[in-house]
Amino acid sequence: MTKLVHAAAPGAYSPELRQKHASAGHEQLGSGLPGFAAAEPLHGLSPVIQASWQRSALLHANPDQPAAPLALGDDELEEYRRQHPLAAIMPVIHKLLVLPSHDSGMLVAVGDELGRLLWVEGDAALQRRAEGMMFVPGADWSEATVGTSAPGTALALGRGIQIAGAEHYKRSVHPWSCTAVPFHDPDSGALLGVVDITGTESAVAPHTLSLVEATVAAAQAQLRVERLQLAAARQSSPVRRRSTASPARIGRPSTALDDETQRSSLYRNSLQLLGRDQALLSIDGRTVALSARHSEILALLSIHPEGLNAEELCTLLYPGEASTMTLRAEMVRLRKVVQQLSPDALPESRPYRLPVDLVPDSGQVLKCLQRGAHRIALEIYRGAVLPRSEAPGIVELRHRVSSLLREALLTDGSAESLLKYAELPEARDDAGVRTAALKLLAPRSPKRAAVVADLERLEAEFGS
Repeated sequence: MTKLVHAAAPGAYSPELRQKHASAGHEQLGSGLPGFAAAEPLHGLSPVIQASWQRSALLHANPDQPAAPLALGDDELEEYRRQHPLAAIMPVIHKLLVLPSHDSGMLVAVGDELGRLLWVEGDAALQRRAEGMMFVPGADWSEATVGTSAPGTALALGRGIQIAGAEHYKRSVHPWSCTAVPFHDPDSGALLGVVDITGTESAVAPHTLSLVEATVAAAQAQLRVERLQLAAARQSSPVRRRSTASPARIGRPSTALDDETQRSSLYRNSLQLLGRDQALLSIDGRTVALSARHSEILALLSIHPEGLNAEELCTLLYPGEASTMTLRAEMVRLRKVVQQLSPDALPESRPYRLPVDLVPDSGQVLKCLQRGAHRIALEIYRGAVLPRSEAPGIVELRHRVSSLLREALLTDGSAESLLKYAELPEARDDAGVRTAALKLLAPRSPKRAAVVADLERLEAEFGS
């Protein structure tokens, strides 16, 4: 059995030697060594890859499973792709990456924020080969499912990464190399997905990462331009969202503007609540900071799309007794703010509801947790929902999001994820999170000392 020794700096080895060390690491991985996830760094394996392997092992990803699972069937995939915000940037991806890939012998993949591939295009012969490991549209390539891979690990880290050959956790992927960069919403900063190049050694050439990063930046800029153009078009020819059950909608063909409005409104209109006392509202590519009360109102309406009557909204909004007249005055002021962004987004009354879909970042966190993607949820989570709000409905939402995230991390989180969570203000005095992280840290990890010091501080301040 190979003895584990400290890893050298990532740049200290040639690509060939890195592959040799990664292959040796897989022999160690396949030995069934108890506690691999907490073992010392493998010789020659970069800290980033080592940490990803640790996460993969803790999530019980199977390195010998030959193919990724299919998460979206054909019918579901087609509808999901049509409505996904990344559909708008595919022409840019096609021009800058896909067309050149036909000559360079590479594949270009675009996935959603959960690591599910939505588009896989490029060299036809390579596509047929990739089908053997299910690198196809609809397959789940998240780190939790297939272990270390460029798409999944880029999403887990929130930054671009290159994975070469045997550095992949899944052994069936060792003939491949890939580069991936996450894609963030240009207005709200929300994580929307990932752009990936997959192929042979050239897929991890130094210039490839710069190429993908530049393409993502160009696509983000294009997405913002399209939103501004759409906003201008809507102002000159307003189209209001109707319920899909509306008689006016049934049997009427959709116009191009209708389709684009419905698709983009699912993600373009967002509300940033996490870690903020005053929310940021983004509609039609424009953003405004809200007052604390308006932040609460829109947060509550965004999670009650069916609407709330005045009494219901008052109950969720005000800690004590409050007159509906007070609420009506606030709604008048709120409509004036929203009017500046989009007349079509003005809150309606009787009941109070939003005429457009508004995606709160807290909702993104909950969606990720429901799918077991707690690392992505933690990446999105910037702190508690409107932390100073005392509105009963906000307090309930805040507790729900925070407690579900904490529970998921304690159940399945890596030491890295737990320590990242421990840095949040709400976890400053959380001994349980630090104790869980300490159990997962390698015996000689330099991070142990700080965690032990924190636990000693908490014991001194609060007792056992």
